[in-house]
Amino acid sequence: MRGKFLAALTISGILALLPLAGCKQKAGENANLGADSTASGAAPEASLAIPMLEGSTASLDQYKGKVVLVNFWATWCDPCKTEIPWLIEFNHKYGPKGLVILGIAMDDEGKKAVEPWVKTKRFDVNGQQEAMDYPILLGNDKVADKFGGILGLPTSMLYSRDGRKIKTIVGLINYQDLSKTLDSQL
Repeated sequence: MRGKFLAALTISGILALLPLAGCKQKAGENANLGADSTASGAAPEASLAIPMLEGSTASLDQYKGKVVLVNFWATWCDPCKTEIPWLIEFNHKYGPKGLVILGIAMDDEGKKAVEPWVKTKRFDVNGQQEAMDYPILLGNDKVADKFGGILGLPTSMLYSRDGRKIKTIVGLINYQDLSKTLDSQL
């Protein structure tokens, strides 16, 4: 009887954690359930030119002196869609204080899938329907590897004004925790 109870409890616990999990990037990769680490280190390949949705390129170098939040996401990832209104809100609140949010779309189809989605999708931000108003870049495994790799989507990395990584969040961000961190950085 005790064994059946423990098995049921274990299964219930796993099912309770599933909403916290991010989307897996690829079949066979394990998503880290809402992990938040404070790994410090220099920004990876700060001069790496990443294609932007509108056609130009961006690199972390061009944002020196700013706090940069790099958010790896995809159009098919439900937790990513949950975060987008929060990122728009952070952009409105902290952008004037020196925050730059870079959304790196990891869709396999690239611009073909991402561009129409970004152009038409609106999100409820404090009762208003808002478009994604921060730069969208087109990522792939090579780009993700330059940032140290990602286990799943969404994954966010926060860099200080001096270009050092101060936080990595795998899975859905915690709105309050990230707000506190941004308040302390800006």
